[in-house]
Amino acid sequence: MNTMKKIILSIAILAASILLTCCNKLNLRPESEISDNDYWNGEPDLINACNRLYETLQANWLDNRGDDNIGTGANQTSNGSWTIQNTSDDWSFRYRDIRTANNILEKAGKANVSDLVRNRYFAEARFFRAYSYFLLVQKYGDVPLILHTLDLNSEELTMPRTPRADVMKAIYEDLDYAYAWLPGRDNLDAKQWGRVMKGTAMGIKARIALYEGTREKFRGETGWEAHLQTAIAAAQLVTMQGHALFANYEKLFLKDGEGPTNKENIFVKIYGISNTNIILGHTFSRDLEQGKNAVTRNLLRQYLYTDGLPAFNTDNTPVATPSPLFVPEANETAYNTIFENRDPRLATLAFKKGDSAYKGPWQPTLTTGTRTGFASKKGFSLEDWTVSNGGVTDRILMRYAEVLLILAEAKFELTETISDGDLDLTVNALRTRAGMPVKLTNAFVTANNLSMRDEIRRERTVELALEGFRYDDLIRWKTAETVLPKEILGAKYIAGDWSGTNVNTLKLNSDKVIISEPANTRKFQANRDYLYPVPVNEITTSGNNVTQNPNWQ
Repeated sequence: MNTMKKIILSIAILAASILLTCCNKLNLRPESEISDNDYWNGEPDLINACNRLYETLQANWLDNRGDDNIGTGANQTSNGSWTIQNTSDDWSFRYRDIRTANNILEKAGKANVSDLVRNRYFAEARFFRAYSYFLLVQKYGDVPLILHTLDLNSEELTMPRTPRADVMKAIYEDLDYAYAWLPGRDNLDAKQWGRVMKGTAMGIKARIALYEGTREKFRGETGWEAHLQTAIAAAQLVTMQGHALFANYEKLFLKDGEGPTNKENIFVKIYGISNTNIILGHTFSRDLEQGKNAVTRNLLRQYLYTDGLPAFNTDNTPVATPSPLFVPEANETAYNTIFENRDPRLATLAFKKGDSAYKGPWQPTLTTGTRTGFASKKGFSLEDWTVSNGGVTDRILMRYAEVLLILAEAKFELTETISDGDLDLTVNALRTRAGMPVKLTNAFVTANNLSMRDEIRRERTVELALEGFRYDDLIRWKTAETVLPKEILGAKYIAGDWSGTNVNTLKLNSDKVIISEPANTRKFQANRDYLYPVPVNEITTSGNNVTQNPNWQ
């Protein structure tokens, strides 16, 4: 495994030294140390060119925009205090990557390779172009669609925004091409582990189609059914690619889950070898210690009890009849009470009092940077933590569990029904892996007056917790306007558990639960905040042909 990672990372670093510098849509003059006449000769050149796309791939799970986790300070997107920026990496970095992909597609034809080899790397470029375009569409809606490189005289420099539907069509076409020419999982050379595969192309297509289908459905727009059908078809293709769930949920996010022997991982960002041979590192475990990904009570409320019943809905409102195992927050007698009799995945999410954590047994506190009093555990690696900027555990960007959740949700939302057989193949497969003793069935939902939609959404929230999905899910479900303006809650203050903490320094509610962010400091403008504001510079440099999103001024 270490040898494979070293080969890929070394190639990525070489690629970074010889490829075009990062540039956005309007920064057109690349710099290169090797001229085009001396480049684009054989397969190694195509590999190195595509490696630039892997190198710039972002893999940060520190997404504090939702209600599931908060950082060391208030998130402006999450609390509605954000403003229009002059520039934004969310826009410029995506067009940088799109330009890199377009450059490969225009120049790789020169290489003296077979059509099979050439098309494989064309497929990688088109995959990343599609991926970048969706990240743009997800935030901004309509965006300029540019499918070739530009020069200083290109008319597209001042082109307006392309309708979202047309961008989506191009995204689907790119991903279909990628699926046709990328290697399958079983055909990928082990030395190339980490490169995109057929399952990656269809997995991302399924993710995108679910997003578009549900977004349109819950806004009353037409055409949502076709997107959901696309999501189902794409997810089903992934199930034919030899992927399977990793046996141990907690170890999936650690070194144990790395490499080609783990059939669950579909799309990963590869990092270094070890903390003595970092090559490329990240700070995730240090960030957890510093409270940059502090889980909230709002998220903990989503986890079922071991009888399969909830206490709260996925919008954080109390259910009419909570599980008999639920201890009302006013009655919690210890810090660890909230962890008792719960879905086993909760024990992998946050440290209980006394668990071995960052610098020893976890002691409830706010002094480490966490604003909730909960300490995030998922993905924490002591090896990664030991050296500053020395995280080398690969970051998962898509895994098979997400594909199963896409399949379940898309099937349900298409007809608002789902068979027990489909639940067994999807939701219940995840529960079995986690050790959750109760299955989700239609009879169970009916008998307990539950909502099948809510339970499928709950499973997604819990299974993918802290992996960067919550905010975008609230956006596509059109529940952000309900969920995000609510207060963000943390752990309960119980004097015997909070040694050395001055209670007068805490903001507590009537149940003595920490209020990390009061509701009156949070807002979400439904007529504005479902889309990001377009950066000012993108509007002005287009001659105002690129327009601002509604109600952003």
